Amino acid sequence: DMPRARAAWWQQTTEEMLDPGLAICDTHHHFWDHGPADRYLFDELLEDVNGGHNIVSSVFVECSSMYRRDGAEELKPVGEIEFVNGLAAMSASGQYGPARLAAGIVGYADLLLGAGVARVLEAHLAASPARFRGIRYWTTWDEKASEIGLRHCAPRDVMRQPAFREGLACLPRYRLAYDAWMLFHQLPELVDLARALPDLTFVMEHVGGLVGIGPYSNRDEVLEVWKRNVASVASCPNVVVKLGGLGTGRLGYGWQDRPRPPSSAEMAETWGPYCLYCIEQFGPERCMFESNFPVDGSAASYHVIWNTFKRITQGFSPAEKRAMYLGTAERVYRLGA
Repeated sequence: DMPRARAAWWQQTTEEMLDPGLAICDTHHHFWDHGPADRYLFDELLEDVNGGHNIVSSVFVECSSMYRRDGAEELKPVGEIEFVNGLAAMSASGQYGPARLAAGIVGYADLLLGAGVARVLEAHLAASPARFRGIRYWTTWDEKASEIGLRHCAPRDVMRQPAFREGLACLPRYRLAYDAWMLFHQLPELVDLARALPDLTFVMEHVGGLVGIGPYSNRDEVLEVWKRNVASVASCPNVVVKLGGLGTGRLGYGWQDRPRPPSSAEMAETWGPYCLYCIEQFGPERCMFESNFPVDGSAASYHVIWNTFKRITQGFSPAEKRAMYLGTAERVYRLGA
């Protein structure tokens, strides 16, 4: 059901590219190889990026790809950085077009190592000194994890553990950002972390982890909690937000089960309120758009997803769009620096 297996389905909804000149950094995508039917590597991303939108750069986010087979357990994730840095080097050659794919790389390190995580961060930086820009550590927890299809359920109180915070506190020393992935009801814990570590830039992923199925199928109730929590996170100046990640089945819109994918107009109507609320709370200078590909391919093609975002932001000024589509990402992930 993943990437290329959906290609024929995507082709049933084709659209003209809106605002094709707008320069975009795709701030969140993956590379993985789970066999021929579920493979998203350099060529697949390249095909999407060269499809008509002006993608000038991208940020790879960890997904447990190509870990080292041997050696110390905590250093196995360095394999992912080596792998992605190689793909980024291919892109940087210019041989595949002007976009700089994986210009920023967000990896994984076990923050529960506490101060000992420094060794892993240094190994990541050694593997990719020009591109390694941050860490993501899954803190997603829910008491009904299986009902909402949560692939990885972290220990309930992981963000409160002293070792976790000690590990997190190492990041600013290396000028690294922290991609925070949790569910909407956990966001008060993000506020707590952001206030405790004012020197660290936090990136709240996927508009704050909305859920719309199982115990969370009452959309109005969820929306109320989400809005309150997002406003509270936005009050922390060291947090920025990724707009996207809304294409998964966990939101309960059932895009993936339709005979043909939705249009960008229909998705903009659904995703718009979430994105616009975040922009209102954080301001364009602290917002960045993401494809979340190939995960969000379960809702629509890469092209339709970017058309969706462009529809949502059509009322913003060129300067505001520049921030949301490129500037915030360049600043947070120090792209080209």
